[in-house]
Amino acid sequence: MSKKWKGIVPRIISCILLPAVAFGSLLTLTGCHGQTGMAAFEIPAEFDLSEEHEITFWAKNDTNKTQTAIYEKAIADFETLYPNIKVNLRLYTDYGKIYNDVITNIATNTTPNVCITYPDHIATYLTGTNLVVPLEELFVDEKYGLGGSEVKFDSPMVSEIIPQFLEECSFGGHYYALPYMRSTEACYINKTYVEALGYTLPDTLTWDFIWEVSEAAMKKDAEENFLVNGQKVLIPFIYKSTDNMMIQMLKQKDAGYSTDSGEILLFNDTAKELLLTIAEHAQSGAFSTFLISSYPANFINAGQCIFAVDSTAGATWMGTNAPLCDISEDKIVEFETEIMPIPQFDTEHPQMISQGPSVCIFNKENSQEVMASWLFVQYLLTNEVQIAYSETEGYVPVTSKAQESAEYQDYLSRCGEDNALYYDIKIRAAQLLLDNTDNTFVTPVFVGSASLRDAAGQLVESTVKSSRRGQEIDDEYIDELYSDTVSLYRLDQIGSQSSFATANKADLGELPGTAKALLGALAAAWILIILYVIFQMMKKRRKL
Repeated sequence: MSKKWKGIVPRIISCILLPAVAFGSLLTLTGCHGQTGMAAFEIPAEFDLSEEHEITFWAKNDTNKTQTAIYEKAIADFETLYPNIKVNLRLYTDYGKIYNDVITNIATNTTPNVCITYPDHIATYLTGTNLVVPLEELFVDEKYGLGGSEVKFDSPMVSEIIPQFLEECSFGGHYYALPYMRSTEACYINKTYVEALGYTLPDTLTWDFIWEVSEAAMKKDAEENFLVNGQKVLIPFIYKSTDNMMIQMLKQKDAGYSTDSGEILLFNDTAKELLLTIAEHAQSGAFSTFLISSYPANFINAGQCIFAVDSTAGATWMGTNAPLCDISEDKIVEFETEIMPIPQFDTEHPQMISQGPSVCIFNKENSQEVMASWLFVQYLLTNEVQIAYSETEGYVPVTSKAQESAEYQDYLSRCGEDNALYYDIKIRAAQLLLDNTDNTFVTPVFVGSASLRDAAGQLVESTVKSSRRGQEIDDEYIDELYSDTVSLYRLDQIGSQSSFATANKADLGELPGTAKALLGALAAAWILIILYVIFQMMKKRRKL
């Protein structure tokens, strides 16, 4: 090689290699932090007990003061164990309000540290880079993980969390939450009225049975009083959450709702058939919804409803002797209350939704602050908190450690001892889920899945409302309803491109142009390096 090339080669290498390396570093920083996110959380080697932290915990509570007291006691007990951590509790009356406030606070970087929420909501939070902490590495951390050696309380092991409940918190390739409580839906039944109409409750409730009994209950006397209750008011069948109603009906029919990749399948022929059936019974007055008529519990307790579908967590409001009731005592009627799983299409393969709050942790600049949040979340899964909270309503604990404990088993065994702590409908509601955990399912989680859920409920609500107004419900009506619902919830902007699965595939797919250019420059630099090394070796050989 000439002296000319001997000088040029090193300069070419430096001109290509150094900018390429610098460009690669820039891309790496951009990829890690994003435009609006922060650095990914890394578990510190030690949790510094001398560093003080103040964390916020956003939780949902209706009017149940016992639940508020449980939160407050859990916080006080936790702060005794960790005096360097102060937990500020903020209570909400609705999960939707928590969701809206989190979205608002993301823009100002003022999200809470710990938040009770649902996976569909977390999917939206994840549109910001590293905003929610993935938990799988924390689960198994030897010192501070679930059951860790340095945790100051009896934390459950990851293997002690009910697998079906834990899997609900897994999406996008990570565990972004821990389950806190679980419930399902149940049908609360005025058995007295069912039998007065000449029917006997089947072993497994079916949709056909409910529709038939509900229509039979619509008969009136000459004075326009309903024969079954002697009142002017009766809505035989009321459904609380119509999004769950449509989702579960479709699941039982093995029809489409959505795919894991975010493909929307809701607007299908099976859904149309279901809506036509719902419209028929809404038009006769045999069926209504919570949003249209009010709480099912208020109607059933007043003898104005026969079948009330609500969460098992709402069991304390249901029945003649319900410890919680929103109507005056003089309006309550005496009747025998039965609680059963929701109606089915296929009695041999029952399907019911699994639901209930989970807990997520928001990332912060200080990793020690995140660790403080993680320790508090773990404390919410201790037996003391899990059992105490589950006893307030028809929830079940999310750990086998709590479910199998002597304390919880004693609680279940005392069903019906009183109409307060051991209220029979409440404990039977919890037992219903315990007996049917393997029959539960969850819906796919992706960016926009919360909107899709709302859309499913809107189909039912709009159909019922139009039917009650006397509007004709036919194929043309439903096709237009489909179109309007897609526009209302912007579902045409949701698809496989917004899903976690596709996002992950995109990461593994074709590289962007900048990355290709970087790799090309690096390849060229290495070729020149190799050529230069070969030249030097040949030069030395010639001297020998």
